[in-house]
Amino acid sequence: MDTYKHKGMRRQLIEELKEKGISNPDVLAAFDKVPRHFFLDSSFTNQAYSNMAFQIGAGQTISHPYTVALQTTLLELERGHKVLEIGTGSGFQTCILCAMGAKVVSIERQRELFVNAKSIIEKLGYTARLFYGDGYKGKASYAPYDSILVTCGAPFVPEDLKKQLKIGGRLVIPIGEGKSQIMHRLLKVSEDEWETETYGEFSFVPMLEKTNK
Repeated sequence: MDTYKHKGMRRQLIEELKEKGISNPDVLAAFDKVPRHFFLDSSFTNQAYSNMAFQIGAGQTISHPYTVALQTTLLELERGHKVLEIGTGSGFQTCILCAMGAKVVSIERQRELFVNAKSIIEKLGYTARLFYGDGYKGKASYAPYDSILVTCGAPFVPEDLKKQLKIGGRLVIPIGEGKSQIMHRLLKVSEDEWETETYGEFSFVPMLEKTNK
């Protein structure tokens, strides 16, 4: 259930996000629409709207709300944009993108998470193209994308993702091996020219190759 209590906790979370510098009204509105507690074990309901990461199974986590909000903001989405998400995870980020009017293609390499996320996303009434597979390869059949969002720590920027982004598009990706990564935003100026910005240190689970059979 999504109760008045949950909605009130979402409003408190939104105020906290504002204090941390998140100002995009569309991002904040999406956080108001999507019930984060649906993506967590029921024992975490009271903590679901705190700025915390949680284990979601298969050794993966649902990111801090601030991290989700920042990455989403960096995409500079417009309604109708086609977005490739690498790492469906719990499905929360996927739903935030859908709530903002994006057309989402999302890839998850952990079958357990893929199945769970698909169920929750459908239950909430959002439509996204979900695939079980290797995020390093992207999904060329739906390219080119207006934006690409990587929600796991990558050791480098995969060439397939760069090729699948439109000219003028943005690729948001945490890069680094080990416990922490640096958030990067790459703007594709032309087929062989990129502009890169960085946005500080974050901690993500690693981006893994090959599917887990």
